[in-house]
Amino acid sequence: MSAFQDAATIRGSAPNRQLFGAAGALPDAVDVAVIGGGIIGVSAAYALARAGVRVALFEKGAVACEQSSRNWGWVRTLGRDLPEVPLAQRANVLWGDIQNKIDVGFRRSGMLYLQEDDADASGHHAWMDSARAYGVDARQLSRHEARQMLPQTARAWTGAMYSATDGVAEPQLAAPAIAALARAAGALLFEDCAVRGIERSAGRICAVLTEHGRVATSSVLVAAGAWSRLFCGNLGADFPQLKVRGSVLRTAPIDAGLAAAVNGKDFTCRKRADGGYTVSQFGASMADVVPDSFRLMRHFGRAWLANRNFVRLRFGKRFFEELSIPRHFSTDDVSPFERHRVLDPLPSERGIDQAWRRLTHAFPVFRDARVAQSWAGYIDVTPDAMPVMDAVPDLPGLYLASGFSGHGFGIGPAAGEAMAQLIQGQRPTVDLQPFRFDRYGT
Repeated sequence: MSAFQDAATIRGSAPNRQLFGAAGALPDAVDVAVIGGGIIGVSAAYALARAGVRVALFEKGAVACEQSSRNWGWVRTLGRDLPEVPLAQRANVLWGDIQNKIDVGFRRSGMLYLQEDDADASGHHAWMDSARAYGVDARQLSRHEARQMLPQTARAWTGAMYSATDGVAEPQLAAPAIAALARAAGALLFEDCAVRGIERSAGRICAVLTEHGRVATSSVLVAAGAWSRLFCGNLGADFPQLKVRGSVLRTAPIDAGLAAAVNGKDFTCRKRADGGYTVSQFGASMADVVPDSFRLMRHFGRAWLANRNFVRLRFGKRFFEELSIPRHFSTDDVSPFERHRVLDPLPSERGIDQAWRRLTHAFPVFRDARVAQSWAGYIDVTPDAMPVMDAVPDLPGLYLASGFSGHGFGIGPAAGEAMAQLIQGQRPTVDLQPFRFDRYGT
């Protein structure tokens, strides 16, 4: 069973379009069209609808059918690239506000970045020193303090970097719940409704062209995750983005005596609302070598070398699958988004098995747990592992929020809010300068 199927079961609606509306009754016009029903898209639609903007969201598959329901579920400030810290802090507040309205499984469980030697401790201190200007809630725990928060362990942890206000939410609940809030606020949501392209008048966007018809609009937000490069490229905008396959497992419910989310260096785990644990590791990520790997070599070459211990490269059938997908296509015919509605890759058995062995070695209590499910999803990555959140140059009316590089779930509500403010011509609450489109020179 895939993570998407699990999500549909939890939401009590399969397929989702019964929940959010059939794709036939399109409006003639809206103020803003959002492309993509992941955590960023639904959060932007929610913020826009609350501001009284006429907004419609279009999803080629179902809300949260891809990475937004398949991630680890972390809501963290710890360890983030510094430009993302204000987004994470704002998101932490917004997650609390959303949880007060609808259940997304958000709770401030605390988060531990464990350490085993002086080098780990030095890295944690350096990050905290750099992030102190933002007022982050982070402190260094001693060996004794860290072990007080852990079950019996076989590894010689020397301490941890800790945030008491970081936490988790449930990926299979969150985006559909926020989508429901957006609809209640007046947003229109259409599933099984791919946007094939845009229409322009006098050089500016005037409509989106969907598989079910045309909708007039002056502003379009592309929040299409791993599909964003293909959509933008068909419009002439070169967005350097690749896909990385992340693999995850979950256990059946178990009383392991571990409440905080844990980064154990070579494994991760966090308590789920259902009583089990979500388990993974950074090394469980795999980048399939595809034609875009060569086209974007000048952007990603250095990043691949720097992260070779965390992301494995693999050449296989995915190369030929992507080679068969046209990079340029007409809006008058079936688009690639309709031919491939949901990216549902198989998990890496090697990565999953390795994460499980490392967890059970570190915390022997998990040897009594049963692995209930494993799954995978495609993470949309950029060369510097930070998102683009900006108006797209030379395409007036087009905005992009993508390339969150596995960091998007936790900051999703804040990213959506910031994009809604940008689209309305307001100054975003969070500085978006570090996330501008043109920083790659494309």
